[in-house]
Amino acid sequence: MEFTVQQIAEVLGGTVEGDASQRISSLAKIEEAQAGSLTFLSNAKYEPFLYETGASAVIVGREQALRQAVRPALIRVENPYTAFSQLLEFYAQATRTGKRGVEQPSFIAESASIGPGHYRGAFSYIGEQCQLGDNVLIFPQAYIGDRVTIGEGSIIHAGAKIYPDTIIGKFCVVKAGAVVGSDGFGFAPQPDGSYKAIPQIGNVVLEDFVSIGANATIDCATLGSTRIGRGSKIDNLVQLAHNVEIGQHTVIASQTGIAGSAKIGDHCVLAGQVGMAGHVTLANKTTVTAQSGVGKNVKQEGTILQGSTAFDFKQNQRAQIVFRRLPELEQRVVALEKAQNTAEKP
Repeated sequence: MEFTVQQIAEVLGGTVEGDASQRISSLAKIEEAQAGSLTFLSNAKYEPFLYETGASAVIVGREQALRQAVRPALIRVENPYTAFSQLLEFYAQATRTGKRGVEQPSFIAESASIGPGHYRGAFSYIGEQCQLGDNVLIFPQAYIGDRVTIGEGSIIHAGAKIYPDTIIGKFCVVKAGAVVGSDGFGFAPQPDGSYKAIPQIGNVVLEDFVSIGANATIDCATLGSTRIGRGSKIDNLVQLAHNVEIGQHTVIASQTGIAGSAKIGDHCVLAGQVGMAGHVTLANKTTVTAQSGVGKNVKQEGTILQGSTAFDFKQNQRAQIVFRRLPELEQRVVALEKAQNTAEKP
């Protein structure tokens, strides 16, 4: 598989210095790389190799200074080691699934189209008017509903379910058992106390280089699209409700649940078991630590959130007021102790 330097930079959220059109076909150590290879520099003791390497491109830090001219193109990112690890994961995923051809029994509708180099596993199903690109891999027992679009190089693993009208970009991965496009959880309360289902007629859009973990569930929109931005990674057992919007290069860890119409910015990190209320917005580069609950908008980029405790609503509100005043109260207590100690001295 080959990619241009520019395509790789877009996946990593980096910027290119040099010839962005060069094609990359392999990954290598910086001291061993040859033309067509991509490598990285994260340890200062390897910096001399930056000026000697035969690589076509090198991933470096945004602040990496150059002591002399370099031959390869540079991809500048926040963390070169993390970025290269991300590429290793993607490369391993692509190369260890080298199957091609069609296993029987499998089904593809006459109105569907699929590009060359594809694989269709046994008992897979591809519905009417689907459009699947080159080198798409559909593993056994995967279901692709009507009018689904899947871009070049994407992989749908065993038992995954892709509901009708879903749009999946290039080089995406949907892992085993994931469900993309299921009905959103929309019910209108009725006068008699019952609930009536609200039709969910939107879809799901996965932009290029998105990864969806095993047994994750992503609901279609009530209207419009539930959307996951380019390069974002969703872990196993994550639930994204209807009309959720995830920015680019955001990562969401296992057992996180995002309620309907929430919006998460670019380069955010949500750790395990995070809960996020509906219609809440997170600014770019927000980090939410494990088991935290997010119930209000975050407007400041780079905010780090932590904590969540559920108890009686009114008591909680009063406790939060006191909690916010704890630093001030601590200072008052210390001042009172000093005053008392001074008064007690003979």
